[in-house]
Amino acid sequence: MKMKKIGLLLLSFLAAILLVACTSSNSNNLENNIKNKKKLVVAVSPDYAPFEFKALMKGKDTIVGADIKLAKEIADELGVKLELSSMSFDNVLSSLKTGKADIAISGLSYTKERAKAYDFSTPYYKTENAILVKKSDLNKYTSLSSFNKAKVAVQKGTIEEKLTKDQLSQSNVTALTAMGEAVNELKSGQVDAIDLEKPVAEGYLTQNKELAIAKVALKTGEGDSKAVALPKNSGKLVKTVNKVIKKLKKEGKYKQYISESAQLTDKQVKD
Repeated sequence: MKMKKIGLLLLSFLAAILLVACTSSNSNNLENNIKNKKKLVVAVSPDYAPFEFKALMKGKDTIVGADIKLAKEIADELGVKLELSSMSFDNVLSSLKTGKADIAISGLSYTKERAKAYDFSTPYYKTENAILVKKSDLNKYTSLSSFNKAKVAVQKGTIEEKLTKDQLSQSNVTALTAMGEAVNELKSGQVDAIDLEKPVAEGYLTQNKELAIAKVALKTGEGDSKAVALPKNSGKLVKTVNKVIKKLKKEGKYKQYISESAQLTDKQVKD
């Protein structure tokens, strides 16, 4: 009986060692696989200026933005080419599970719920909330209660969708796939307002002079910081991404990327 117990203990010990070894191997393989195929595939939803959006560069429709520059920095650190995989925002995270992308950088916010299924880098940008309305309605919407019964659009799958449903519970919230669609519906009067991030709102103001940012905004909390999303148990790759983010934050480069990207629009960009 004593020998049997000892045998069981040894088996348990060996199993634990194998589990740790496999976990370590899997986490290292994620980065090694990227290096072996010599490219980093990044999931993006290019309708969220200044983070990621499309602009005409040298006569070619190109995905640009602050997040794209961050993605390029990570690819350079890994010594591989950058490949962008464009999709709707509500598919960005799921692309990591299906293997369509290695990482996701698309104005994503960290939440405890998302962290159950994905790994996240350290935050690379902290942003603010904003509500976009028609300039002619600016004095109409001065408090959250003034949005009661108003039609408010949000982008499907974003933190703003949850914030709006929680804090504007008396409003009629409509979740749309693309932010450009929401802006068009605001301009045409199909919705009364859009809840989104302040840098994104400011980007749309440069193109749509008839719109304005309301004097009131929603309170943010857990989801007010942007982070890179990775498949669960990415291990070594998370450390590499964090190394790049730490360097960019120290040098103030990501804020510079935001400023540079804010000057671009989806119109012709002069070389």
